[in-house]
Amino acid sequence: SIISSPTLLTTAYYSLLLNEKWTPKKWDGPLQYEERSGKLMMLPSDLTLVQDARFAKYVRLYAKDSKRFYADFSAAFAKLLELGAEGLTPTSYV
Repeated sequence: SIISSPTLLTTAYYSLLLNEKWTPKKWDGPLQYEERSGKLMMLPSDLTLVQDARFAKYVRLYAKDSKRFYADFSAAFAKLLELGAEGLTPTSYV
């Protein structure tokens, strides 16, 4: 799961978006949403993925079909690598 393996690329994120009930976190910080236990949080931009029909179809697809997610992710990531990047500033935490 996303909790037990935060550095492993999986489709758990999409399942969590669909299967958990997300409610606004009660605190003085910026708007965030949490599930029932309060251990996980989502940002408004995360929830937009299930609220907007144009994105929600991909959330449902990737939650059900990890092979499709990996194929799409692989193609997009390869394109990013091929295009390269200029002017990036190194950071101490990378």
